[in-house]
Amino acid sequence: MPQAPPTSRVLRRGSFWRAFRKARPASAFSQLLSRLGFRKAKRLNMRTREEVEATLQVAKVNPAELLPVVQCLSFGSEAEAAECRLLQLEPELCAELEAGRSLMIRGDREEHAVLCSKDKTYDMKIADTSNTLLFIPGCETPEQLGADKPTSNIVHLQIAGVSKNFWELRRCRPKLKKLKKLLMENPYEGPDTEQEQTSANKKYTTEDLLDQVQASEEEIMHQLETLKACQIEGYWRILDFDYEMKLLNHVTQLIYTESWSFNKVPLSVCLQELGPLEPENMIEHILMSYGRKYIDEGDTYFEMNEEKICRAIAQMLLNNAVKFSLSEFQEGLALADHSSKPETISLLNIEDLPEDNQERFNNLFKIREKWTEADIVPYIQDLCSEKQTTGALLTKYARSSMQNGIKVYNSRRPIS
Repeated sequence: MPQAPPTSRVLRRGSFWRAFRKARPASAFSQLLSRLGFRKAKRLNMRTREEVEATLQVAKVNPAELLPVVQCLSFGSEAEAAECRLLQLEPELCAELEAGRSLMIRGDREEHAVLCSKDKTYDMKIADTSNTLLFIPGCETPEQLGADKPTSNIVHLQIAGVSKNFWELRRCRPKLKKLKKLLMENPYEGPDTEQEQTSANKKYTTEDLLDQVQASEEEIMHQLETLKACQIEGYWRILDFDYEMKLLNHVTQLIYTESWSFNKVPLSVCLQELGPLEPENMIEHILMSYGRKYIDEGDTYFEMNEEKICRAIAQMLLNNAVKFSLSEFQEGLALADHSSKPETISLLNIEDLPEDNQERFNNLFKIREKWTEADIVPYIQDLCSEKQTTGALLTKYARSSMQNGIKVYNSRRPIS
């Protein structure tokens, strides 16, 4: 188990501290008191008002400068049987406890303990203090002692425990790497493969993940969404990447076949057309993973996220190749814009450009006003005759200039 305080807690209203108790041998507690210079009386002696005033006089303290209520401290008979573990909380966490919500301590034996609220994660560290910290149930601060208290009131309080350190919390990033590691033990490869698997393959419910992952519930649920995980028969599963791409390909092919806008993909038609191929819950899940769901005139549609789809396809290409030459990958197919922040890459297929030389250059300069030689050559080299070079074409149809020390080309003619 991680080194953390027990979860049984004792609360005191308005306190900045929260105490955690566990059994401790009486002899050990007595030794601690002895080292601190305390002696525990066999019988509790109640101080009178006169004794208090006499003590103040010896200490040369003016009673008029103090509140009239006196809180007399002594070690109670139960103090030997327990020790206090103090946990320092920020006001927000105190409010959660006082509202009846829980704080969870999470971590396996080999992990450093963290404390989690519903939406945040905190690292736990023991902080030593040179001051002796006393746990006194019922003790009130000056702010809590109102003027309505009897002027001669003496309150006798018993010290429940002593501590020389406390647990300090610091906000930390959730430890979410383990979440993907757990789910990747048994990725979902589709209904056909699932029937062939044995029950020995590990699956995780929400409660299992909350028990094993060092993060708050909200942070875990957000990460599950980021991982495009889904619940199948009550268990969280990550789709096998090949199966995910198979589903995505079905959806994108249907969009192109039906000539739909990427901003308005109807759920009902997708389920009707693709239902015979894949489970309907998987089709809807892939639409949710790569799009945004909305309702229009009572029907459900998805606005597909082109960036997510492009990233998935790029990942598929990179998965199947150890390394790509970026220039070869882009050549005549994609155009990179290094001047934009951030840099972008977009489709520009040479097969879609005009065959006529002048029209080709006009088209290119409409797309981009100035080109470097490295960017424009892939889109004009097919125009060269046997004895013609790309340099000759650029000389004829473009004008060169220097920009930040780099030669660039722009149109010789005004482009409308």
